[in-house]
Amino acid sequence: MGKDIYEQCPSYHKNLITLRQTKLEDAEYLLDCYSDKAAVGFFNSDNCHGDDFYYTTIEKMRQAIDFWNFSYENRQFVRWTIILNETYEKIGTVEMFHREVEDEFNHYGILRIDLQSKYEKYEIISEILNIVTEEFYEAFEITNILTKAIKKADQRILALENANYIPLNKKFMIYDDYFVRSK
Repeated sequence: MGKDIYEQCPSYHKNLITLRQTKLEDAEYLLDCYSDKAAVGFFNSDNCHGDDFYYTTIEKMRQAIDFWNFSYENRQFVRWTIILNETYEKIGTVEMFHREVEDEFNHYGILRIDLQSKYEKYEIISEILNIVTEEFYEAFEITNILTKAIKKADQRILALENANYIPLNKKFMIYDDYFVRSK
């Protein structure tokens, strides 16, 4: 087992993107993602107590980041900001956590990828998934990862399939459109 991700959150760097823990200072930039009506439909807000992640004010974005940081401090999940290496633009976030619920998906990792609609592209999603594959199984002590991709998310689905995710073909809790990848 490696370092405890909740003691020191690592950053991850690839050719196109860097993932680093989301900070309150990201709010202004992330608002471009979370106020993007075309992007919101691709977000996974399943089991998020009615929050659809559509934020139109800087205050709401700051509240979300405060909650994400509180959740990190309480070892619930980690949120990283997705940064384009070429421009340093903050284009979305990635969330990951180790799910502990007594059902058939106990000890699965749940991956959420939120991207501005203009960056909902195969190349960017593929790099995110490369980081997930290389780092998250060990970091979160899991052997399976679930993530959501709605039917019209063709770029995301292509990236998932090329990263060896397969359709779950059944409901995850009460939700549809999940893909799974085993280590």
